[in-house]
Amino acid sequence: MTDTVSFGYENIDASEKTGRVGEVFSNVARRYDLMNDAMSGGMHRLWKDRFVRRLKPRAGEQVLDMAGGTGDIAFRIQRSGAQVTVSDINADMLAVGMERAQKKGLTGLVWSEQNAETLTFSDRQFDAYTIAFGIRNVTHIQQALGEAHRVLKRGGRFFCLEFSTTLWPGFAEVYDAYSHHMVPKLGKLLANDADSYRYLIESIRRFPDMPTFEGMIGKAGFVRTQVEPLLGGLVAIHSGWKI
Repeated sequence: MTDTVSFGYENIDASEKTGRVGEVFSNVARRYDLMNDAMSGGMHRLWKDRFVRRLKPRAGEQVLDMAGGTGDIAFRIQRSGAQVTVSDINADMLAVGMERAQKKGLTGLVWSEQNAETLTFSDRQFDAYTIAFGIRNVTHIQQALGEAHRVLKRGGRFFCLEFSTTLWPGFAEVYDAYSHHMVPKLGKLLANDADSYRYLIESIRRFPDMPTFEGMIGKAGFVRTQVEPLLGGLVAIHSGWKI
């Protein structure tokens, strides 16, 4: 039986997804901040600040920031004195992150090209695992969650920031119309690439809702799972602990 997964609104062979997602992010790597601004109206910066505050990183901790290529989350975490390994499957995204770190004069970050589904790190290596706006692009999400659990120490924590489905009456329809019609147009205007931005919006619509994804985190072995909806669930901070 063929293993099919979603790529936006398409269903494709699972073996194709990594390559096709890679093309999208290679295309948008240099315009990634603009992409996030277009998709969130600039609010992604506030969401990321809140996400890292919830993580409560501490000096000396080892943190794996997965799908963190451009460094947005890692730069925030590093301020705490934690040791951050920034991992991404896409070399172009990592290149942008390393360039940004150099411009900011930031040193001490570890940059590592990794597939979230098959991490090369040792068991129980990290105190915390973060992934922001990346889990929905993984081919086999449950496998990636299992790998997150594997590389965390006992007592380690998992934090995920991801778009979801807002439950606020009326707002869902407004955002749906904005994202489907305006974001691809902005992608064309800002990056001459409407298709990549269209995929990114469609991938949000295909991502599991908050209770379903929380259940997947629990299935991976995490306990004390929690969900914090933002804007009624347009974005959610998911968390869990390894014991």
